[in-house]
Amino acid sequence: MNQATQNLEDDHTYILRLIDVMEKMTTHASPEITHLEEAVDLIRNYADGLHHAKEENLLFPLLGERGFSSTQGPVGVMLQEHRAGREFVKGISENIQLLKEGDLSALNMVFANIHGYGELLQNHIYKENNMLFRMADNAFSDSDQQSLYQQFKQLENLNKSNQTKGDFIERIALLEQSYN
Repeated sequence: MNQATQNLEDDHTYILRLIDVMEKMTTHASPEITHLEEAVDLIRNYADGLHHAKEENLLFPLLGERGFSSTQGPVGVMLQEHRAGREFVKGISENIQLLKEGDLSALNMVFANIHGYGELLQNHIYKENNMLFRMADNAFSDSDQQSLYQQFKQLENLNKSNQTKGDFIERIALLEQSYN
């Protein structure tokens, strides 16, 4: 029973929906700044703050206990890509601030960072869903999966943003309604 890896794949479904709506924002000459800020907040608190926390604090250490290197191979690549994603998000955020201060040319950099983040995360999610999580499924016992799943559920209900996974999903859906 692969409950833990399935939980992470479920997260990916919503993260991909967020990326899709962000890409739609880039087709507007002047998207709502509040929508751009909402997308950044969702990335920081859901995609990174919750989902990547599950991976970095729980999944990857357990993979390490099962013989996977945290600096090389699949886990090392995933960690590097998490860092690269954070740099794109920093670029989005910094350029939103410049835009708010009146620098209209910053919108191009917001869009460039959104595109970079989207491309990175789409490839990243493909690798995790189709390779890393299948390796984890083979390395973990049913007990490992169940324990990890329970830890994920605790984190989903008690994370640093005080929002549940359902809250994040609802916020993504609201953004989608603005860009359908």
